[in-house]
Amino acid sequence: MWGDSIVGFGTYHYRYASGREGDWPLTGLAARKQAITLYITSGFEQYEELLVRLGKVKTGVSCLYIQRLSDVDPDALRALVRRSVEHMRTTNP
Repeated sequence: MWGDSIVGFGTYHYRYASGREGDWPLTGLAARKQAITLYITSGFEQYEELLVRLGKVKTGVSCLYIQRLSDVDPDALRALVRRSVEHMRTTNP
């Protein structure tokens, strides 16, 4: 658990140029009042084709908001999470 509501998987260490640093999950999930929030820490720029296939979702900088799981293609969602985690493991060993 990360805080009160985020179920996280894996971990990576980050460090900003400002000197701030910490740990965060490779990916995470939270059931919020407005939507299910999936944390895709690598962002979405390299996953445009998966976002098109995914279905009815909204995105933030690194958050994917899902109103109903039935609106989402499970294969595209699985691929998005896998590719994001692989990317984070490669870029943050």
